[in-house]
Amino acid sequence: MENITLRKPVQGDLQSLLDIYNYEVENGTATFDLHPKTLDDFKVWYDSHNVDNHPLIIAEIGGETVGYASLSSYRDKEAFSSTVELSIYVSANQRGRGVANALMSEIIDMAKKDDRTHTVVSVITSGNEASEHLHRKFGFKYCGTMEEVGKKFGKYLGTDSYTLLV
Repeated sequence: MENITLRKPVQGDLQSLLDIYNYEVENGTATFDLHPKTLDDFKVWYDSHNVDNHPLIIAEIGGETVGYASLSSYRDKEAFSSTVELSIYVSANQRGRGVANALMSEIIDMAKKDDRTHTVVSVITSGNEASEHLHRKFGFKYCGTMEEVGKKFGKYLGTDSYTLLV
């Protein structure tokens, strides 16, 4: 396997990030979005990162963008400013190659080094065993399940919440 390179993205990476995300919108349950995002939609999301305590990093293998991780605003209330929500997406054809581990390790390290961040929250679609395992491996604690809170592909889905104090 080639080495995984982690770096901050540039605007030229937006299409690759969007493709990874929209694949999951159309084919998976890691996001509860039902309709693909446009490049303009994704630019708004992109612009909200790598400011404050909201880093965004990408993973590359052989020059190809194969995944990304972000820490985003948890809630739009000042009292939650030290809490961030984690997202990790990996290209379907690159899963199982250590990309998620590399991204998780780096984004958690970034959170630990940022004095503005105290808690990392992750909301995982119930039954996503690979994601649950990844979070537990990095010390996240399971905090509870909200059953059947979303509907995708004709099926009601729940979410599991995890937290990590950094």
